Amino acid sequence: MGDSTRSVHAGRPPATAYEPSLPGPVFVSHYHLPGEPTGPYTYGRDENPTWERLEAAIAGLEAPGDPAATTLAFASGMAAVSAVLLSQVRSGQTVVLPSDSYQTTRALQDRLESYGVEVRLAPTAGDGQLAALDGAALLWVETPSNPELDVCDIRRLADAAHAAGALVAVDNTLATPLGQRPLALGADFSVSSGTKALSGHGDLLLGYVTTRDPALTAGVRTWRKTVGAIPGPMEAWLAHRSLATLALRVDRQASNALALAQALLERPEVSGVRHPGLPSDPSHAVASAQMRRFGSVVSFTLPDQAHAERFLGALRLTAEATSFGSVQSTAERRARWGGDAVAPGFVRFSVGVEDPDDIVADVLQALAAAAG
Repeated sequence: MGDSTRSVHAGRPPATAYEPSLPGPVFVSHYHLPGEPTGPYTYGRDENPTWERLEAAIAGLEAPGDPAATTLAFASGMAAVSAVLLSQVRSGQTVVLPSDSYQTTRALQDRLESYGVEVRLAPTAGDGQLAALDGAALLWVETPSNPELDVCDIRRLADAAHAAGALVAVDNTLATPLGQRPLALGADFSVSSGTKALSGHGDLLLGYVTTRDPALTAGVRTWRKTVGAIPGPMEAWLAHRSLATLALRVDRQASNALALAQALLERPEVSGVRHPGLPSDPSHAVASAQMRRFGSVVSFTLPDQAHAERFLGALRLTAEATSFGSVQSTAERRARWGGDAVAPGFVRFSVGVEDPDDIVADVLQALAAAAG
């Protein structure tokens, strides 16, 4: 099946007379449970049929045709990230994190170190994490990286990490499972914030972890159960409903992002334009070898903070917001948060599904207004 067909049908039950194609959310804290608690449903923090349909759908997108692939849904992307890092690593072990990853992932460094875990930071570009693998228990990869959009070779890093005795987790948020399949490239975990492009409408928080190894799945599942980082049934149902348009959205967003990136290359006040789909991008060759779609995010730098803020304030179609992957275009001056090694005028632009000519025209008029 093609990606759009798979996205529409993923995780839905067989057609049944007089039943909905996607049953509504199950709101429950406890189930009628006579006798021994053998399931399939015992308690609302352990199992929910609404999560399970979404989890089956995502597993089918992350690893099509692989019955061993299992997905666990979480309350947010960071709940999923934390579940992998904190369930798989013990005191005295070493974790390798990208020095340029999502800043809240890097913020876990203090927590890990407080538990006696050594944390090494190395850059995504040029497969820089290879040099930090000696003695590591887990390698965390984020590609493309957020917000600078560097790309690393997942297969190369996974092979090297496994040879060194380390597990490999890949944050696949920006690429989505239709853009990149980390498990097929050798990763042990594919982790993502479903808040972004997977659900795609900017109206919920969600995360997930997909693995092929039952022992790894069990460790993450136990973490979710004991910490209680479970998704709400309404959020899970909304995300599952949104999967039907995933291929349509990511295709449109990727083509729109490329059109915007190409237009930005022509502007003299804009520097450092990044998008993996640009043939001139430093990451294009590696991205082309492992990605099927290049994502919705474009990054670029304006001369200074004031210039970037004038630009953002002049946009008419684009909201100034900190997430990405929504059907609506959003943008922000990323340095306002601190924590990322970017210039004061660095802009992360998440391209939506609006008409490409309208997106480009709005950006060009905002750039003209910002230039004064």
